[in-house]
Amino acid sequence: MAAQPVSIAVQPNKADDSDIDARHGKVQSEVVVDEGRFASNPFADPKIAEHYREIYEQAQYECRHVFDPELEWDPAEEKRLVRKLDWHVCLWACIMFFALQVDRGNLSQAVSDNMLDQLGLNTNQYNNGNVIFRVSFLLAELPSQLISKKLGPDRWIPMQMALWSVVAAAQVGLRGKSSFYACRSLLGILEGGFIPDLVLWLSYFYTSPELPVRLSFFWAATNITDIVTSLLAFALLHLDGVHGIAGWRWLFLIEGLITFSVGVAAFFLMPASAVQTKTWFRPKGWFTDREVGIVVNRVLRDDPSKGDMHNRMGITPKRLWDALLDYDMWPIYLLGLIVFIPFQPPNTYLTLTLRQIGFSTFNTNLLTIPAEVLNTFSLLAITWLSERVGERSLVSMVQDIWTLPCVIALRWWPGTYTDAWGTWALVTTLLSYPYCHAIIVAWASRNSGSVRTRSVSAAVYNMFVQCGDVISFYVYRADDKPLYHRGNAVLVAINLLAIALFIGTKIYYVWRNKTREKRWNAMSEEQHEDYLNHTKDEGNKRLDFRFKH
Repeated sequence: MAAQPVSIAVQPNKADDSDIDARHGKVQSEVVVDEGRFASNPFADPKIAEHYREIYEQAQYECRHVFDPELEWDPAEEKRLVRKLDWHVCLWACIMFFALQVDRGNLSQAVSDNMLDQLGLNTNQYNNGNVIFRVSFLLAELPSQLISKKLGPDRWIPMQMALWSVVAAAQVGLRGKSSFYACRSLLGILEGGFIPDLVLWLSYFYTSPELPVRLSFFWAATNITDIVTSLLAFALLHLDGVHGIAGWRWLFLIEGLITFSVGVAAFFLMPASAVQTKTWFRPKGWFTDREVGIVVNRVLRDDPSKGDMHNRMGITPKRLWDALLDYDMWPIYLLGLIVFIPFQPPNTYLTLTLRQIGFSTFNTNLLTIPAEVLNTFSLLAITWLSERVGERSLVSMVQDIWTLPCVIALRWWPGTYTDAWGTWALVTTLLSYPYCHAIIVAWASRNSGSVRTRSVSAAVYNMFVQCGDVISFYVYRADDKPLYHRGNAVLVAINLLAIALFIGTKIYYVWRNKTREKRWNAMSEEQHEDYLNHTKDEGNKRLDFRFKH
């Protein structure tokens, strides 16, 4: 016999996803239990539904005409639809990220082909070029996000890709330090903001629980790119001398043209939203009318605040300032600054290190592949585990627990940089770390609590990550080579700091939730109702908001 639907009121002290209305909502939700399946619908209360309908109309939300609080669907139907989203949205996002990584990561392959010697550059100047790129990248993050929110990521991202691919291909004409620095800066400016722009676009189609796994696919594409480009570099570097052009120059030219083709295709394969997939070159669109309704309503039921701004609505200076002053996001920003440093210098210097200890140019590029393969699997596994157990801080900390013994060995193992295969095995183990970036990006999105903060927090978080990258470029210095004892000792200290920061972030959010819980429980039911109806608190500053940790 089929189970009868049961209505359950969910209160904020349960710290459930359904109790979070990021901007205007009610704490009480209707949870329908039907054949063991729970489906949260905060719009089951007609008053709440009407409240949000007014908000969506005022914001001119592009999907407001398909907002339907009474729409129902079954799990199998939703599962089929998510697979369709993965095919059209997630897969294309991964392809675009592939294109970014092609032009962002091929420098390490170029330097394995004596690029530095041919341009007259030393190690410090190579580091300076990397720093110039990262600084330009991080300075462009926030402006790019603001442009994307105004124009729409479906317009801005293809423009970015087409522009940076031209610069990437133009590196075929590098002549020395000045042109090297100029290209690094232009690439950073044009690529900056691409990642948060793409995350924003993905959030239009996926719910909060689905986003971390899709972001893990997103960053797994980075590793797949590195594998593919390592094989491609193996072939392209063999063009050395063809038409009098060095192999590394062919590498920049051909890979830049690949990215340009993806950028052109993006103009046609990135709809602005689920309701805008039909166009002159795609008259039937991606979804049926019913599927459009399901895509929109399941996203809104997961997070009603996603409809309080339309996808061509810019962020005002006040909204930007309020988001930057959101101190509850600072622990996550600090994680972005520190926790990815321990593996960055060994990764940046991987090809140079392998050449230094005796491997050939072509074997060097092939020997980078095992770490990329292992890192892809560990990335997907740790992201799945985080969502499975509902834990972010402690699961993410596994990344730096993994890297700690490796950086200790880099500093104190006698065979470091002298035992060729032993060094390769050690660095490969280090670079197989379970990358927690996808977890933290989705974590920042969830703890933002509003479109205003979410749009800015994605960019600010990534800026802190880029700042960490800049710091990492100054860990290995020319006066410390070839063993980098000082640099590796610094990495050990930073690794220990990263572990402490994860624990501290966990403690902070637990404390914030308990403080709010105490205040909320001290209020009467009448005070609850008055607060929900009249508060001016927004997003994660609402008393009924609970932080994920």
